[in-house]
Amino acid sequence: MNEEITEYINGAPEVQKNIMELIRSLIHQSVDGVVEEYKWSRPVFKSTKDFAYLQTNKNHVNLGFSRNIERLNDLNGILEGTGKTMRHVKIRAVSDIDVQLFSQWFVAVSED
Repeated sequence: MNEEITEYINGAPEVQKNIMELIRSLIHQSVDGVVEEYKWSRPVFKSTKDFAYLQTNKNHVNLGFSRNIERLNDLNGILEGTGKTMRHVKIRAVSDIDVQLFSQWFVAVSED
């Protein structure tokens, strides 16, 4: 695990820290060989290419997806954004995290 990302997470308010720790763990459990990088002032996760990022905001954490968004099954309509290649979810509490759904998404966006 990347030390800069650990510092980023540890520097966040407690609620956001807990959210990011769980998301980070889910990514590592879901995607074989995932690599963490600290880019653009935020944690970025990649397999062969960047596929997800975390970003703290005042009242939430953005979990962003930067590729293969057409593979995301968003029946609940929680994804935000209108660009061609990027979407994000605003997570305000650990209880907002759908472990099964997010794990499926991590696999879908990380595959070539």
